[in-house]
Amino acid sequence: MKAQSVLSFFLILTSSLSGFQDTFLLAFFSNTYTNEQTVIGRLDKDVILPSSFESGSEVIIHWKYQDSYNVHSYFKGSDYLENQDPRYANRTSLFYNEIQNGNASLFFRRLSLLDKGIYTCYVGTKIQSITNKVVLKVGVFLTPVMKYEKKNTNSFLICSVLSVYPRPIITWKMDNTPVPENNMEETGSLGPFSINSILNVTGSNSSYECTVENSLLNQTWTGRWTMKDGLHKMQSEHVSLPCQLVNDYFSPNQDFKVTWSRVGSGTFSVLACYLSSSKNTTINEPRFSWNKDLINQGDFSMNLMHLHLSDSGEYLCNISSDEYTLLTIHTVHVESSQKTASRDKGLQILVCPILAVLVLISAVLWIYLVKRRRERDPVCADERATNASGNENESMPLSGCPASTGNETGQDHDNS
Repeated sequence: MKAQSVLSFFLILTSSLSGFQDTFLLAFFSNTYTNEQTVIGRLDKDVILPSSFESGSEVIIHWKYQDSYNVHSYFKGSDYLENQDPRYANRTSLFYNEIQNGNASLFFRRLSLLDKGIYTCYVGTKIQSITNKVVLKVGVFLTPVMKYEKKNTNSFLICSVLSVYPRPIITWKMDNTPVPENNMEETGSLGPFSINSILNVTGSNSSYECTVENSLLNQTWTGRWTMKDGLHKMQSEHVSLPCQLVNDYFSPNQDFKVTWSRVGSGTFSVLACYLSSSKNTTINEPRFSWNKDLINQGDFSMNLMHLHLSDSGEYLCNISSDEYTLLTIHTVHVESSQKTASRDKGLQILVCPILAVLVLISAVLWIYLVKRRRERDPVCADERATNASGNENESMPLSGCPASTGNETGQDHDNS
């Protein structure tokens, strides 16, 4: 608190109250003090601008912004807001029960970035005048996310901040060594800003780390990405992919979210999700399973049963909190089973003889049916009867019946 010059007269407020024109002049024969503080507020949140004074009677409080805009006025035990700037309407109030104790602090609701600046509080009583200044700074830091994306043959890591102010400090590391980002995308010319910091990691098995720091709010977020060695599995087998909390990053009482996903070129399908706050588990893939006992120990390793050839690809475990994101990538290669191939070959060997036997049976049955049809033919029956009575054509095959010429009848007639 810094002493200022003695004022003989100090104009606190010129106003119109209850239909009467009053000009309030306070005569002071004591020191006027100036106290300056800095307050950090968050976008869309509430904040308190502090101001205190030595209690006295006939208190007048007048808050101004940049010495130009009326923010809030108080006189004769009640608010006087007729001259309040419209931008502060329904957003300010005093701690009325504490004014008699020397509290002139202002309660400020729903901060915007336009609210940042210098606020001055003038307080006057019969015995004293006080001037307090408050420097209000407004920041925003929506929790960043780290995303892993595949586009055709390229792989990218993206540190994304949807809403941040002022501009953050973003740093990348590869195996703990600083590296420059490949690309930066930013929207919002005056703030808050939306920023994507992009790094190309195509073909790399190194570990990467992205740090986003908001110096105003003294808030830092870190994302880490790790690629594990690929696993080779046979069709119809199962695979177990590890994923665990790291105590260095996640405190026991911190809320976090775990998501397992299948990553493809331009696709991203969620297999399962877990929320620590509610201990709620959601599973979208019937062949996916978690061990509940291991989950209670911070182990979110997953099992995928009865693998298909189409299950080959990359699997992502994402563990995220307000301060950290850990991404772990597993690559799974599913190959055709040798047993399956042998079984298919055995089926081919078995099917071929069966088909041959069926064809042979069909041929024999056809011949049999032809014979039966000919046996039932009337002409063939007469011929067989003639042969049975001594005809010289008794050795004629059954394959056909010769046509009748009528000569046999004339010869018998002459002999008689």
